[in-house]
Amino acid sequence: MERIEDTILRNLLYNEEYARKTLPFLKDEYFSQFTDKAIFQELKEYFQKYSNPPSKEALIIELNDRNDLTEEHFSSATELLNDVEKTKENGKTTEDFSWLVERSEKFCQDKALYNAITESIGIFDESTKSDISKDAIPTILSDALSVSFDTHIGHDYIDNAEERFEFYRKKEEKIPFDLDYFNKITAGGLPRKTLNIALAGTGVGKSLFMCHMAANCLSENRNVLYISLEMAEERIAERIDTNLMNVTMDTLKEMPKDLFNKKMEKLNKKIRGKLIIKEYPTATASVNNFRALINELKIKKGFVPDILFMDYLNLCTSTRYKNNINAGSYFVVKAIAEELRGMAVECDLPIVSATQLNRTGFMSSDVGLEDTSESFGLPATADLMFALISTEELEEQNQIKVKQLKNRYNDPVKNRNFLIGIDRGKMKLYDVEEEAQKELISDSKEITGKVIKKNTMSWDNFKKEKEDKKKKGLSTITV
Repeated sequence: MERIEDTILRNLLYNEEYARKTLPFLKDEYFSQFTDKAIFQELKEYFQKYSNPPSKEALIIELNDRNDLTEEHFSSATELLNDVEKTKENGKTTEDFSWLVERSEKFCQDKALYNAITESIGIFDESTKSDISKDAIPTILSDALSVSFDTHIGHDYIDNAEERFEFYRKKEEKIPFDLDYFNKITAGGLPRKTLNIALAGTGVGKSLFMCHMAANCLSENRNVLYISLEMAEERIAERIDTNLMNVTMDTLKEMPKDLFNKKMEKLNKKIRGKLIIKEYPTATASVNNFRALINELKIKKGFVPDILFMDYLNLCTSTRYKNNINAGSYFVVKAIAEELRGMAVECDLPIVSATQLNRTGFMSSDVGLEDTSESFGLPATADLMFALISTEELEEQNQIKVKQLKNRYNDPVKNRNFLIGIDRGKMKLYDVEEEAQKELISDSKEITGKVIKKNTMSWDNFKKEKEDKKKKGLSTITV
């Protein structure tokens, strides 16, 4: 009875179409026997160098030059190649190409899963002293389960023109902001499968921004998952209560229970979405924890998030680095960002997170990508990145400056700088008057040292204006 390994090796040697189809996916670690592995390694190396399969004679010469083959190994390899040639000469080659490819794919999947399980057991075994964290095991198994032959060979510019035309006219599902200028720069909101990052110094408003946006998404009847690695669940809920109830935090703390219940009852009647807030201790959780949480919420509560807020990115751990060795380095932070974006794609939702300014950026009234704390690799991964900038002058006017740093959704030069109103007492953000925005016409202008146009818009005025526009059927989104 012929082994699947014999079938694969024979076709790699004598079936060029098969070799070109399968070689990118076959790995030497899938061959358990040493002679099979050696033959495959030489086959693959020859094909990569000369772009065609080797002859049996060339393969034997290459095998003979290897220093890791014993005489017994070489004899076994030669015998195997002779058997493969005899099979071909006798006309017993595989004619069913589709079956052959499918069976080879299953071979790769089975071997990948077996190797992943074996590696995971080794990681769990403390006596092996593995450098790989146990947190990496779900990723190792997930990678093994995802092994497949990619049948898509790319987009044909001419033949797929009609498909491309339909794509251009397909309306992308987005989660809009309740802030006009954020809708302008994102062309209507945040698309799914994206990573979006706010950059700001301590106390400027990273958490406030995310809490406000989470409250708005909830009020728009979307399911919201808020993961906190810095503040307690109750503190996040307190901020969202303050926002949705339109009261200050001091008022909320002193509110009688019957009034609180009435306001919650009113919100329950109005809101159809759900908000789940989950706290993890700082620097203890990774995407594996978040992925498991999402699956558990789906099973136990029937809850599938439309958007995920992560407060904040730098406090996560990476599945790739054990105990975050050299934590804060370029590679760790970049890895965390890549893992989060991968989860955004996998879970089909936008992720909103934040990061700190470095020391130079914290002292400046105007920041750039170079002011990203700990890793310049972070903006390379994000789809949208913007800075929240506060100065004494801005605080006097209840404003924050927003500066686009990276934008895959729209022209980042257009509306590079703009202002938003901030009500820190009620944990709210709102649009400012256009007259106040005109002060930021020049992209290069800094706020400090210049007179700021007074913004007369308050949160209450902003809310009334929005409601009036909604009643009149007017859109506030201008792209």
